[in-house]
Amino acid sequence: MPLIRNPILPGFNPDPSILRVGGDYYIATSTFEWYPGVQIHHSRDLANWELVMRPLNRKSQLDMRGDPDSCGVWAPCLTHDGDKFWLVYTDVKRKDGSLKDTHNYIINAPSIEGPWSDPVYANSSGFDPSLFHDDDGKKWFVNMLQDHRSRPRSFAGIVLQEFDPSAGKLVGPKKNIFHGTDLDLVEGPHLYKRNGWYYLLTAEGGTAYEHACTFARSRDIGGPYEVHPQKHILTSKDAPSSALQRAGHGDIVETPEGKTYLVHLTGRPTTPERRCVLGRETAIQEAFWQDDWLFVKNGPVPSLYVEVLGTRDDSKYWAEQRYTFENGLNKDFQWLRTPETERIFNTQDGKLTLVGRESIGSWFEQALVARRQTHFSYDAETVIDFAPTDERQFAGLTAYYCRYNFFYLTVTAHSDSQRELLILSSEASWPDAKLTTPLADPVQIPNEGKVKLALTIRGRGLQFFYGLDGDELKKIGPVYDASLLSDECGGHQAHGSFTGAFVGMACSDINGTALPATFDYFVYRPVQHQTDRYDI
Repeated sequence: MPLIRNPILPGFNPDPSILRVGGDYYIATSTFEWYPGVQIHHSRDLANWELVMRPLNRKSQLDMRGDPDSCGVWAPCLTHDGDKFWLVYTDVKRKDGSLKDTHNYIINAPSIEGPWSDPVYANSSGFDPSLFHDDDGKKWFVNMLQDHRSRPRSFAGIVLQEFDPSAGKLVGPKKNIFHGTDLDLVEGPHLYKRNGWYYLLTAEGGTAYEHACTFARSRDIGGPYEVHPQKHILTSKDAPSSALQRAGHGDIVETPEGKTYLVHLTGRPTTPERRCVLGRETAIQEAFWQDDWLFVKNGPVPSLYVEVLGTRDDSKYWAEQRYTFENGLNKDFQWLRTPETERIFNTQDGKLTLVGRESIGSWFEQALVARRQTHFSYDAETVIDFAPTDERQFAGLTAYYCRYNFFYLTVTAHSDSQRELLILSSEASWPDAKLTTPLADPVQIPNEGKVKLALTIRGRGLQFFYGLDGDELKKIGPVYDASLLSDECGGHQAHGSFTGAFVGMACSDINGTALPATFDYFVYRPVQHQTDRYDI
């Protein structure tokens, strides 16, 4: 079989849940505060994947206004019971500190394209829910259990309860079936059944550089569960030079031919500070069964190159993407938190119009439309038409991670209404969320006319550019450190920042007058650079 290079879903695509229905494979990944919620990719050969659906796309299913950065939709689980697709997910409203608010929901659909149902509320006792369909027809719901007292652990174990689909609720007793190992922070449970054994795959160690997949089994679904002889069947925690770091939070799938694969979260750190600028990505490993235990081939350290069914076609991955808006918003784009899109953008007249709302970084209603950074180095550009009258109206091109980490080339105006270009940056500013000052010198521009805005990222270096009236692009501002757009520099470092770098268009009017900005197109152009780390 051909070799492919990991990851299979590059850029921000964490917490994979994999499913096969016939000859079709699907992977669901977390989207956190980005809307619509949950990405579902499809493949026929495990090598080539295409985004086909974001099912949480209306207010009755998901409204994240007020959710802090890296809250929102955590760790979906996608399953099929022979009749319907089932998706369970958490909407996290608070994650910081000892207390967390984590609401778990269940939806279903007759096909992957939908229509997806309104959600059934399950519980709020923890996060990372999963649904298991037993061969006797029962359905079992598991999630990690939180204990704000830390008596003795805040990640208290994996709780099991039956789900009654006809009643639309969890029923019967709850049982803590697995407390985890000494690595601690047990989460991300998935249940399986094979040869009379129930298997429990969990994540442990947190989602940074101690991350791991832990495997256990029992003859009874309620336990007790015996831990795998290796304890952790996948981890990079003891292999700091491995190409794939932060390996953990996995799920298992079998091919029609009986081969077993494990998909898992991973990160590819760059810079001496080990910053994962592409966020947490999805990788795949070949696995095999021996003595009723699952082992990762050449594991537990993940392999960069893996044999799968198909041969990957990377031509689309490396192709320039030029987005226009005649047919609406391309599926590569997302926005933040709100289901009421008409309040923040529209694509009338073949252009993208952003309606100036709250400031960039708002947790409620900001007009920001962006796509994932999926390459270590790239170019981006757009053309904006915007007529601000003072400094509280600004719109433009942004490289964005969260309210604490962004670089933003804006068209704005001074207090005398003279239009200017001004770069706003917030550089690892948690917890204050302050702009980095002094700001770079503004550049005055005519009060009328479109402006081309562009940026380049080469390794950790980010440079902005602008152009007027068809002129060649000119540099503006210093070279910024793009590696700050990473989990390791986010609001709470690698254990508390869970998304990835985006690039896109934004508009704010904090006067409250909803001044719009119009964008003609958007270009994302992948670039290869000597600092990139695809093969190491």
